[in-house]
Amino acid sequence: MNKKADVPAAPEDFSLVLGGPLYQMYLRSGLVRPPADLVQRRIIAFILVTWLPLLVLTLAGGSALSGVTVPFLVDIDVHVRFLVALPLLIGAEVLVHERIRAAIGQFIDRGIIAPENRAHFNEIIASTMRLRNSVVIELVLVAAAITLGHWIWRENISLHVVTWYVASDPAGDGQLTLAGWWYAFISLNVFRFLLLRWYFRLIVWYVFLWRVSRLPLRLNPLHPDRNGGLGFIGNSVFAFTPVLLAHTVVFAGVIGGRIWHEGMKLPAFQLDIIGTVALLMVMVLAPLAFFVPQLARAKLAASREYGLLAMQYVDEFRAKWMRGSRPEGEPLVGAADIQSLADLAGGNDVLREMRLFPFGRQTLVNLAFVIAFPYLPLTLTMIPFEEILSRVIGKLL
Repeated sequence: MNKKADVPAAPEDFSLVLGGPLYQMYLRSGLVRPPADLVQRRIIAFILVTWLPLLVLTLAGGSALSGVTVPFLVDIDVHVRFLVALPLLIGAEVLVHERIRAAIGQFIDRGIIAPENRAHFNEIIASTMRLRNSVVIELVLVAAAITLGHWIWRENISLHVVTWYVASDPAGDGQLTLAGWWYAFISLNVFRFLLLRWYFRLIVWYVFLWRVSRLPLRLNPLHPDRNGGLGFIGNSVFAFTPVLLAHTVVFAGVIGGRIWHEGMKLPAFQLDIIGTVALLMVMVLAPLAFFVPQLARAKLAASREYGLLAMQYVDEFRAKWMRGSRPEGEPLVGAADIQSLADLAGGNDVLREMRLFPFGRQTLVNLAFVIAFPYLPLTLTMIPFEEILSRVIGKLL
């Protein structure tokens, strides 16, 4: 390890995106302009590697539009995977880099990290960045994409009919076509690696939040965000929405393919849809639970402190205004003491409503809606589009 790696980093150095062998490849090939610009160039480059060769090979092999049960151009799964989900995974780099780095800065800007713990906080950032840059882990991800990922696809995801990527031989066994070889061993492996790389980035985020949650944080239970000042961490989950959307886009494409090409019905996938939405929500919300113990302790301590303060104030208020000790000539109407009493009650409401998890109900609702959105078009398989259109027009007219 070089000396530079041992130097504690600052909050502005934090990034879940900038670093690792793939990012270095981006730099050398001109696919990125630091920190994370040229995202359109990266999206185009990956489409040229994953989707375009499939189009060319199926056009040359006669399976792009016809000749097989599922021609290439009507295979929903392959198009949403490489033309929608893959760009989402790549485009997420910019959003995650900017929003997560801004969130990390809030720990310092809000004074949640005490000055005496600033050096430790910077060391956590530095060690997290070293984990993010691991060459060994990215090599393991490549190996997992090629081996385990291919097995899962072959056994559970690939269509069980003759398609543009699988041809039936005289013995009745499926054999990969030339386009199928590229799809199975190049396109899908690239996609799987990018997906696994995001899982690793999420693990890095878990590690960082866990270590920060072990620091003695300066939480203020009277903060109006009802999270002791940690509300910004709850909002950070929306930085990962493109990654979450990429998952449900792919799942929706797989389900759409099964419905269209294998005759299955949408209700058969009800539990799968609910399960994926719930799992993806847990995936980004789970690390926020690391802060629950400190939030609980802060709320308990503040309840005691605020209770003593409130008792002292209301005792003095009663003595002044209700037991005849009010200074002569001081008017009751418009007295600042009355407003202060109301403010005291308002502060107690904030403390009582303080949440132990640094996110609220609205965060859950918004996150669930965004994740589930790609499944909505599948409802058209239950009700014909023409019927929906006629109903809408009938309502309007």
